Amino acid sequence: MAEIIRKLLTEEQGQGTTEYGLILGIISIAVIGLLGALSTTIIEMFQKALTDLQSRPD
Repeated sequence: MAEIIRKLLTEEQGQGTTEYGLILGIISIAVIGLLGALSTTIIEMFQKALTDLQSRPD
């Protein structure tokens, strides 16, 4: 029984995948936060571009 517990505690298989998952999660949260913080600026840029395109003569 002690050997099984020792194997479970020292097992490293799958650890790399977990770390990549955590890093991906942190990056995703940062990108979502950044887009949320810049959303007003992004919307204004697209509205200005749309206005400029609509005011162009045919």
